[in-house]
Amino acid sequence: MTQQRTKTPLITVPGPVRAVIAACLLLSGVAQAQSLPVLSLSVLQFGTAHWELDHLRHRGLDRAHGYRLDLRPVANLPASRLAVTSGTVDGAVADLLWAQSRYAAGSPFLYVPFSSRIGDIVVAKESGIETIADLRGRRIGVAGGPDSKGWILLNRVASRQGLALKDSVELQFGAPPLLSQALKRGQVDAIVTYWHFAARLKGQGEWRSAFAMEELLSELGLDTNLPVLGYVFPEGWAQSHQDLIDRFAGSLRQAKQELAEEPGHWQRIRALMRNPAPGEFEALREGFVAGTPAPLTAQRISDLQRLLELTGADPDHLMPAALFYREAP
Repeated sequence: MTQQRTKTPLITVPGPVRAVIAACLLLSGVAQAQSLPVLSLSVLQFGTAHWELDHLRHRGLDRAHGYRLDLRPVANLPASRLAVTSGTVDGAVADLLWAQSRYAAGSPFLYVPFSSRIGDIVVAKESGIETIADLRGRRIGVAGGPDSKGWILLNRVASRQGLALKDSVELQFGAPPLLSQALKRGQVDAIVTYWHFAARLKGQGEWRSAFAMEELLSELGLDTNLPVLGYVFPEGWAQSHQDLIDRFAGSLRQAKQELAEEPGHWQRIRALMRNPAPGEFEALREGFVAGTPAPLTAQRISDLQRLLELTGADPDHLMPAALFYREAP
């Protein structure tokens, strides 16, 4: 005799009850997000750091690592520096020389590596400039003024080669966009500029690197993958928020890996790159990925301190190793 199975009736949840359940779940998610520690960062609206930070937050990598990233876009570098020095935000992006200057002034900052892109020396594609010696007698534009890392390193290497570069060229300092235009108009023969301005020029197809800036580091006996840009946090604050810094560093590492391995992610952040033309877009993407710094080691920290010396810092008052963030093995 065959027994018939009794079907269990489905329970119908009234609409109002479903709405209450959904609201409770939403509030639970909001409460969980609000309970996470918050890290606030000042970032240039169209700066290169914003590219990876925007990707990090869009992908939820901050929450996946147990914190919430609060980005505070600003229009210019002075505003970003003011935000972090005044305590308006927890951290910001700065170069190595700025971090050293703050340490020398008695306001130390923890330095978390961001990028190893030190700059570029750009010339016209048909230019005959291939070496430092070829710069003799040329018109050179330098972005960032006489304290530009690239310009200082260029002079150091030239001096080793027996060339007093600053006395043998026609020198012009200026803002990167103006120097790019001067190069296009033929008003200068070469420019020492920031890497992303160089990438835009090279992406247009009519310009090239005279020689790699990494060659200068190598000739000075330094590691060629040194993080000359970093995320900086006041030392006192960083010491009391070590776990938050570790979480941030872990999410950064994952964001950099995703941007390096999955080019499709870049389409979404194209607007933050000012919607560059295809050639410029690829040059910027490749340049950013190439600037991913290797993990800091004792030797790389020593090289960073040596780089500070070469760029004019007091050798008896350099940033100590403890201010250079190293992830736990």
